[in-house]
Amino acid sequence: MIFKYFLGTTLALTSSLGLAASPTLDMENDKQFLEQFYRNLHQHPELSFQERQTGNKLAKQLEALGFDVTKEVGGYGVVGLYANGEGPTVMIRADTDALPITEETGKPYASQVKITLPSGQSSGVMHGCGHDIHMTSFIGAARQLIANKDSWQGTLMMVAQPAEEVGAGAKAMLADGLFEKFAKPDHILALHVSANLPAGTVGIKPEYALASVDSVDISVFGKGGHGAYPHTTIDPIVLASRIVLGLQTITSRELSPLEPSVITVGSIHGGTKHNVISNEVKLQLTLRSYNPEVRDAQIAALKRLTAGIAMSAGLTPELYPRVKVHQSESIPSTYNDPAQTAKVRQAIEKAIGMDKVEDTLPVMAGEDFGLFGRTEDKLPITIFWLGAVEPKSYSRAMQSGETLPSLHSSKFAPDYVNAIPTGVKAMTHSAISLFNQQR
Repeated sequence: MIFKYFLGTTLALTSSLGLAASPTLDMENDKQFLEQFYRNLHQHPELSFQERQTGNKLAKQLEALGFDVTKEVGGYGVVGLYANGEGPTVMIRADTDALPITEETGKPYASQVKITLPSGQSSGVMHGCGHDIHMTSFIGAARQLIANKDSWQGTLMMVAQPAEEVGAGAKAMLADGLFEKFAKPDHILALHVSANLPAGTVGIKPEYALASVDSVDISVFGKGGHGAYPHTTIDPIVLASRIVLGLQTITSRELSPLEPSVITVGSIHGGTKHNVISNEVKLQLTLRSYNPEVRDAQIAALKRLTAGIAMSAGLTPELYPRVKVHQSESIPSTYNDPAQTAKVRQAIEKAIGMDKVEDTLPVMAGEDFGLFGRTEDKLPITIFWLGAVEPKSYSRAMQSGETLPSLHSSKFAPDYVNAIPTGVKAMTHSAISLFNQQR
């Protein structure tokens, strides 16, 4: 019934924006369509750079609305343009890929898709990060904006982006000429579900909202031998252990305590047998920060610290650790343009009520959406959080201290009936506000 009330209400924008009241949509048809569309996406997830059918579904919906649609941009990305007179270009982005997670929500519409990973392991595939909510809100907002096109002027640019989960989709679309071949937007918007906010609410944070992400491999070398005679070896496991502990001093002693920094060793592998000292140990790290200068300082310190530990053990330079930063997986922090974000917040507050919009803290998770604001033109971007937790479950958890399923959890089941209409309404009003801010 929430859809019925939402879709039966006109987008009545305030006179301060100089806009007329908007026409209404067919309530029941949109309710049924959006719910069915969400469940279909949820039941047919596709991994990063494999989103062919997902892209086709989104393209089909945009084409039906009258968009000029191009498929297979940067992989299976989709770009839709709708020219509606003179005015700014507003881009709305949604990410489309899923994760190799076996769903355990118990929902009747749960994903049953199974795959074999490169490792040979079997896995399910699941929209465990809410990208199905993002895409449904994306199409819902497109439908609203076209139905209410008398309320805005300009070019609406809908971008369905692949491969967000591996940090590569935004790069691929930009490299494929997103802003050169199609349009250079004046404003860029996105939303992301939150597993920490109740459905029906929105969270927003100006300036730094999400962290930069770097994946780093460190190969630690030594001189192996018999475990009974360690004095004849240079043990790379001991060196790796010293490195793991030493890395923690980068954040605690080399960087300003006012600058957020995370250096996590997520994987350590070395050796083959109880009594054998190996020649090599491999570490895998993730680095997180907001400030680009902090990110550069983290990487420089990693290289210096690892080399210093190797030198102190008596290794010669050719056996110093190799530090490899995976540039293809690196993404910058996401910086919400303060002026644009303030306008977006005001629009959302008018759409769903001031009491439903919350201030949020920045998070150490990453999002390649930030890349759209990092081109030479420094285009303003804004991403906001869409509450996805069923409200009663949220209230119980707040009272009991229960931990709710997080994003990327096999048990994450967003309250789509409440979340989607809020997302559509918030995104539609945000776009119209930016289209008309100079009218």
